[in-house]
Amino acid sequence: MSLSRQPSPGLTQQRPFVLFWTGRVASSMAYQMLALVIGWQIYQLTNSAFDLGLVGLIQFVPAVVLTLLVGHAADRYDRRLIVRAAQTVYALTALMLTAALLLGALSRDLLFVAVFLIGCGRSFEAPTMSALVPALVPPRLISRAVAAWTSANQTAIICGPALGGLVYVASPLAVTALCVVFFSAAITLISFVRPRETAFGREPPTLSSVLAGFKYIMTRRRLLGVITLDLFVVLLGGVTALLPIYARDILEVGPIGLGLLRSAPAAGALLTAIVLANHPIERHIGRKMFAVVAIYGLATIMFGLSSWFPLSLLALAALGASDAVSIVVRFSLVQIETPDAMRGRVSAINYLFVGSSNTLGEFESGTVAAWLGAVVSVLIGGFGSLLIAGLWMLWFPDLRRIDRYEPPEEDKGT
Repeated sequence: MSLSRQPSPGLTQQRPFVLFWTGRVASSMAYQMLALVIGWQIYQLTNSAFDLGLVGLIQFVPAVVLTLLVGHAADRYDRRLIVRAAQTVYALTALMLTAALLLGALSRDLLFVAVFLIGCGRSFEAPTMSALVPALVPPRLISRAVAAWTSANQTAIICGPALGGLVYVASPLAVTALCVVFFSAAITLISFVRPRETAFGREPPTLSSVLAGFKYIMTRRRLLGVITLDLFVVLLGGVTALLPIYARDILEVGPIGLGLLRSAPAAGALLTAIVLANHPIERHIGRKMFAVVAIYGLATIMFGLSSWFPLSLLALAALGASDAVSIVVRFSLVQIETPDAMRGRVSAINYLFVGSSNTLGEFESGTVAAWLGAVVSVLIGGFGSLLIAGLWMLWFPDLRRIDRYEPPEEDKGT
């Protein structure tokens, strides 16, 4: 069955998805603005690349600890309630930072507390929103919905840091206060989402039911390959944590430049996601996924070597564009191959392997930068991404041979 032959206007007619998309933009914009404030303030207070890396490690810890709980909750309870609770944590954290700035009480430790709270909220929000998407559109529109969902995130990553950088020049306090407003808007929008009826499992939270997501992934080799490919690529190739260093010390472009640097990957990703929403990939999916991983590595190397701001922006845009293709392919495969009753658990594990690799990758980048310098850290990530792509093509040949968005042979007819 083809999932991609419906006209694109069909997606905009799905009111639950439109509300979800808009709420996603609001929440992600505020998240990105808050991340900009935290990153800049930490580097201003400490001048430490290692402390920038700690931001990623602190967010990684709750992702690991809460993964199994999050997945089981997402399969037992109303996913909208979980998303709203996570976004409420975001709003309260932004309010805390607003009060600290107003009172002149902002400190390194308080910023790390804020990072931990954000990490806890994101551990619940990200996998639950992923599991919610298929319940908002007919099955034939899932692939397009994935691309549009990706575009929502990338739109926010473009607008959030750019807006945050501009407002920050006038007042950091105004940025955090604006984040509170955006998070509140997201909570309101998700409250009006009405997904298609799904039967949530009410099985007791036994160890077996909690670990079912791991068992499912381990029995499907190409799904395991998809998830672990991104884990190791992002673990090695992340550059986000080092952007404050590039903005202040290498490119010398200040907070506004930092906002543009943080927005550049999303600009490339957004344009790509828009194209994919209207012209989805239909053939040779596996080979194209590996190709864009290689482009991701080359773009990372280009950024690491650049000391010219426009070239750095171009490299980051190419990095984001290649990552967008990878995200759409991976997310579509995960959702299509996973039954709704298990999507929460599988999505939580996917977030642990994929989403948390971003935060752990930031720690790795910051640590290597503290030892060897920011440029060397980025170059190691770029060459490492190329190496991982080559190894996974050898170790997971079935992944390379995927042609269409269809269940594997062992799942057909079940």
